[in-house]
This record gives sequence, C-alpha cells and structure tokens, in this order.
Amino acid sequence: MSEPTKTELEAATFRRLLAHLDSRKDAQNIDMMNLAGFCRNCLSRWYQEEAEARGVEIDKEAAREVVYGMPYGEWKAKYQTEASDAQKAALEAGKSHD
Repeated sequence: MSEPTKTELEAATFRRLLAHLDSRKDAQNIDMMNLAGFCRNCLSRWYQEEAEARGVEIDKEAAREVVYGMPYGEWKAKYQTEASDAQKAALEAGKSHD
C-alpha cells in the first residue's frame, strides 16, 4: 500500500471514529476512560500534539472543537452528565495501574 493511500485510509478512519463518537453522546468520557483508557479529551490532545509536531499551531479549544464537533463548553452543557460514585471509583482504581 502506498503512503498516500495509507494516510487517506487513516484520515477516513479518524473521521469515521469522530462521527461514531458524535452519534454516541451517551458514551461519557469517564466511561471511555474506564473501559478503554482514553476519551474525547485525549483524542483532542493527541490531535493538538500532532499538529504542533508538524509546525501547525492549534490551541486546546480548537482541537477540542475538531473532536467534539462544537465548542467543548457547549458539548459539556448539553451532553455531559455528573459522574456517579462508581464511575469515579473505577477511574481512580484504573489510575493505580498506570
């Protein structure tokens, strides 16, 4: 497979992941962290880091908007729910394994 084709496939896969996450606003970041060890905020941070590694300056909020599809504050107000004690405990327990 050529590098341009590989890059196109990776980009398409990333766009599909973002679309999937957009369709699953019920999947809270804490759930994603507890189950997979990453969340939407991680994706936005990785996006920002990769941009900066290539000399493209993008701030945290702009990177989050790429991943969330809207300003983070707006997404948070509309879709983020309060984490339960069980979710918080699972997150803390997972941190001890890092």
